[in-house]
Amino acid sequence: MTADKQKTGWITAGLLLGLILSSLDQTIVSTAMPTIARQLGGLSLYSWVFAVYMLASTATMPIYGKLADLFGRRIMYLTGLFLFLAGSVLCGLAGDMTHLIVFRAVQGLGAGALMPVAFTIIGDILPPERRGSFKACSVRYSPYPASPGPRSAGISSNTQAGDGFSSSTSRSAFPPS
Repeated sequence: MTADKQKTGWITAGLLLGLILSSLDQTIVSTAMPTIARQLGGLSLYSWVFAVYMLASTATMPIYGKLADLFGRRIMYLTGLFLFLAGSVLCGLAGDMTHLIVFRAVQGLGAGALMPVAFTIIGDILPPERRGSFKACSVRYSPYPASPGPRSAGISSNTQAGDGFSSSTSRSAFPPS
């Protein structure tokens, strides 16, 4: 295998991993959200956790596309990945629903870069006749997060300290006001 093909393989694997990570996040959050909302005492704000994520990610997709054209695909993809991961960590530290909603917005800002910039990068590094193989891989691997995501969310929300997420939220870096 030539160095160029090997580099393309690593790039493709990294982009697929980012797409799978984003899908896995959605399946975990949707399963664990009732327990999280109950623990954080914000059942009335339940739908905002999903709405703000979708709004932020959808609104930033075309912005990331333009910024990727101006500043480069790699830097914009890494910026989106960093925001997504930082938002994920902050969501885990949220002490109340307001913080969780704000941090999901941060996560959504990052998620807006993952899919469009990933497909743009593939368009840049693969010849037209090979681009379909990446799309096939992304479709083939997209169902995998649907299985472990809800399962791991259910296990963690039912077994963590015996009563869901209370042990992680009680030591939160952002205590409720």
